[in-house]
This record gives sequence, C-alpha cells and structure tokens, in this order.
Amino acid sequence: MNRYRTSLIAALLTTLAATLGTTPPPTPARTPAPPPPSAPPPPRRPAPGRGHRSPGPGPFTGRASAPSAPSPTAGASAAAPPGPTGRGLADADLTHNWWGVFPQPGTHDGITATHSVDPAYKVSDAENFTYAPTTKAQKSCMEVVTSYWNSGNEIWAWDWCGAGGPAKVVPVDADFLATYTTTGGGRRTYSVQLVQDDASANRWSSYLYNYRSGAWNLLYSQSGTDRSGLDHGWDMFEIYASTDPATGLGYYCTEARNTVFDSSAVQLRSSGIWKPAGPADSPWTEDHPQGSEFLCPSLRFIEAGANDHWTVRQ
Repeated sequence: MNRYRTSLIAALLTTLAATLGTTPPPTPARTPAPPPPSAPPPPRRPAPGRGHRSPGPGPFTGRASAPSAPSPTAGASAAAPPGPTGRGLADADLTHNWWGVFPQPGTHDGITATHSVDPAYKVSDAENFTYAPTTKAQKSCMEVVTSYWNSGNEIWAWDWCGAGGPAKVVPVDADFLATYTTTGGGRRTYSVQLVQDDASANRWSSYLYNYRSGAWNLLYSQSGTDRSGLDHGWDMFEIYASTDPATGLGYYCTEARNTVFDSSAVQLRSSGIWKPAGPADSPWTEDHPQGSEFLCPSLRFIEAGANDHWTVRQ
C-alpha cells in the first residue's frame, strides 16, 4: 500500500523551489467561480464535544502501490531511487505512514471536507513532508494536500491524471488565511471540494471555499485517467518522516508538538446528493494505530465522528 511520491518529489524539489523563489506561486482567482453542480451548502464548523465513535466494518490491508513502485508495509521505511539531487540513500531512511478514512469505489463522485491548517508549524528538514489533511476522491484527477515542508506551508492540487506533482500551489500566507480560512474550535480551517464534472472524460474540478465572497473558488481542473493505482479515495493524515538523532523521534514530532491535524464534515456526493461519510462507505484505514509507528509515541489518533471527522494530535 504505498502511493509512492518520494521519487516524484525528489525530481520536483529543485524546479519547484527555484520557481517559488523567483515567481510568486499561483493563487486562486479572486473572481468567485460558480458553485459546481449539486454543491453542498457553505462548510460547517465541527460540532463541539462530539464523542468517540467506533470504526466502520472492513479490514484494512494497506494502500496499493502506484504502478512499478515498491509497497512497504504500514510504518516501514520506504527506499526511494536516487533523484536528481542524489538523495537516494537519505530517502531510504524515511518512514511513510498514514491514517484516516478511505471512501470506497462506487460510492461517490465528489468529496468535500473542512481541514485544519497551522501556519505556525515549520518543517526544518528538507526530506520531511507532512501531508495533513490530504484528500482525494476515487478516480479523481487531483488530490488537494495541506503540505508542510521546509520550503513553506502550502495547499497543493496534486495532479494524478497528467504530469504528476503539484500542478497548483497556493502559499499559506496572510492572503490565504484572510480569504479561505475561518477560526473554530481554537484552530484555523479551510474547506475543500472535489467533484466529477464529466464521467465519460473523467473530468474533475477542485474548489476552495472563499469566506469573503461566500462562494466556492476553482482551484484546479483536470481530466484523463487516474494514475494513482488505487480504486478508492482518501481523507487522511500522512507523513514522510525521518528520525532526529538528537531526540530519537521524528523531526515533525517535536516541530508539530502543538499542531492539531483535523478533518471534519467529510461528505461524499452520490447521484447528486451530499451525505456525511459513514462506516459503510468510508472505513477507517486501521483501528487504534500506535504513535511509535509514526516516529512519535505521543501522537494520538482520534475517531471524532462516525467516519466523517478525525483528529491527530499530541
């Protein structure tokens, strides 16, 4: 089960970092895009005090690998082929792991969620990435990622039907925070939506909710064949992490000590109707994972809703 992105990232780091250093990253159009067909209402904040709910049925056997990529088991170190920066040996020390819900094939043609974002979380090591939360619908041509890495905190539209990698990059800066986030439950959140516009062409569009205009703004559109190698979607916490020799823990375990990774109001669209993700269509990836498997023993994995709300925190 490994959506093996490390080699792609290695190839993109130099180009992307150079581009971001000389040209402002693209930002969503400020002219509100019309809501997509059957768009859900404006995002709701997570309800306070929701209790723990049991996971849905369906054993988790691991995410399948992308074509030609190795498939490490959960919590295992994933060796990557050397990239143009020559980081092959360092990448071999990375732990790749994930936790959240997997919307199942045949259950949806759209997904929406409200994701936390923490501008205070800073990644120091160039090889470490925290993708949390990150979401993708089954067969969708993009994944929308809350990406924390040492070049900055960003929202990515990761292209799964084209060239691969981040096709649209939005920095988590003052403008993004003022336009696309709200504060609830003591943290900043933004809302994302992915919908299939044309089933025959597998055309998808992704949107961010604009709190200034009260409308969904287009982030990225793409069509074609989903090359993730997976038949399900996901809404989850994901890390590529290495051990800090000074602490014996993952670098992120210290750097994100005060960060809460949260995804709430996860809904799926089917036959034009939006419904909260549930046990039958969005099983948990696994039950009660251990923080030590993520290089962070103090990490807690909280099933905060009936498969439509999860929290990862220390």
